[in-house]
Amino acid sequence: MENKHSSSVSIIIPAYNEEATVAHVVNVAMELPYVTEVIVIDDGSYDKTAEEAKLVGADVISHTSNQGKGSAIKTGFKHSKGDIVAFIDADIYNLTSDKIEMIISPILEGKTDITKTKFMRESGRVTELTAKPLLRFFFPEVNFEQPLSGQFAGKRSVLEKIKFEKDYGVDVGIVLDADAHGMRIKEVDIGEIKHDMSPLESLNEMANEVTRTIVDRAMEYGRVTMMDSMGNYIRMTTLGLSLIILGLFTIFFVQGVPLELGVIISLAGILLTIYYVIKLIIKTTIMFRKRPKGNFFRSFIKMHFPVVISALVLLVMISTFLSAATYSDGRLSIEPTSKNLVIFPGSPDQTIYVRGPYNVDSALENQSTIIRMPQDALNTLELSYGDKLRIGDEYYTINKARNEEPNILRIPYDVRMFLDLQVGDVISDGKIKGVFEGIQVEHSFNINDSNISGSEYSIINSRNMNGTTMDVYVDHNRVGSISGSFKPNETYDIYVNGLIAKSIYINDDIKRGNSYFIYSGDHIIELKVSNNISTSKRFLPNKFGPFLVFNFE
Repeated sequence: MENKHSSSVSIIIPAYNEEATVAHVVNVAMELPYVTEVIVIDDGSYDKTAEEAKLVGADVISHTSNQGKGSAIKTGFKHSKGDIVAFIDADIYNLTSDKIEMIISPILEGKTDITKTKFMRESGRVTELTAKPLLRFFFPEVNFEQPLSGQFAGKRSVLEKIKFEKDYGVDVGIVLDADAHGMRIKEVDIGEIKHDMSPLESLNEMANEVTRTIVDRAMEYGRVTMMDSMGNYIRMTTLGLSLIILGLFTIFFVQGVPLELGVIISLAGILLTIYYVIKLIIKTTIMFRKRPKGNFFRSFIKMHFPVVISALVLLVMISTFLSAATYSDGRLSIEPTSKNLVIFPGSPDQTIYVRGPYNVDSALENQSTIIRMPQDALNTLELSYGDKLRIGDEYYTINKARNEEPNILRIPYDVRMFLDLQVGDVISDGKIKGVFEGIQVEHSFNINDSNISGSEYSIINSRNMNGTTMDVYVDHNRVGSISGSFKPNETYDIYVNGLIAKSIYINDDIKRGNSYFIYSGDHIIELKVSNNISTSKRFLPNKFGPFLVFNFE
């Protein structure tokens, strides 16, 4: 048996609005002599969770918005230092040090790499109705009584190899990743626990996230195939249609390929399509013979959608060929002409264009505090060139991407490490907000008066929220506007020349035309609500720093 004191242990407690129980959980965790740190992740709580945790001595890290249990666990793990890391829920009324001991001891004693818990409780509806049936189907070798137990621990060296989901799928994701990597997992019984039962709407969200995680892992680990005959017929019909399209393109548009090869590909596709369409019609007719006609139509469209789309693509393609084909002197000539829709990034008069994806690369030499970002990425993040991002304890300035690198994100090494990015990573435009989520932004106003400077502070979020645009007036002259989202029931500080000039308390009543006035010496600053918008920027509340800063020389 290993000496229990030879390994350091960190306790991570994800918490969202748990002011009633978090202090008790922290106190219990601190009773164990080998626990070296207790970290509470306040996941955007609007009650006194953070204050209660700090009062009893926990290290508290606060998210500016509710990002999900998995994100809180991931944040805690990144900031922890222990050789062994345990994750304990913050809402357990009857938690004891003996229960935590049962979770950690098997790892300290070298009996396992990861422990997960099982216990007596009244709930478990998502486990029994969602998780277990899916696990039995996709992962029959994973056989735990409570795969979604919530409490678990593991060696740091092992947990570093696991992907932490951002939401309620984190528990089952850890179990499946550990099993796939051949890690030792032990389920320990910690007896009865008491905590608040989740409402039905929360269980619905939890079930969706657990289902998504299991299905994603099943696809990643090769557990999902077109297993039934109907799926195989759909796949083969789609393949046949795709071969016809490929053959036609080869015949008419691909130089250097023999005409005969294109004809063979098209004929093979036609024969394959006819054969499997017949089988598909027979199978579909048998399957839906006794169902109502309306239900049959809806089910047919959903199930056969890939075939329908491939057929439509083929029809559009053939119609294009026929409309542009001419036959003269025994020769067939096809000259397709472009219509109104042209997808090409950067055209100034186009109505549709493509954003991203963006390729991650290292910063240029001697630019360790500069992030070079394409204009499209800047627009998606609602940033401006010259803005500064606070990442860790450093500020990094956003500059333009080089002309020859329209889709390259040049990011310094320290920033890549913080954001968990590697050179060569490809980020789609739809996911770039998630990459920079939680990053603080400093945006400076372009004020014509050289004696006045101003900055606003906000945080990037991955999801859009209801927001507000405010016109900014200094001494009755409009100097610019700011846009972002206020969190209700929070206070926002405006600084003038280094001092707090006014603190604004925001409730739900932010209406167009409302004004907020700040008086400093002979100067009057007015913030006037001009519009309601949808935005992913959240203004910085006072517990994280200033909202607006003005300086008068």
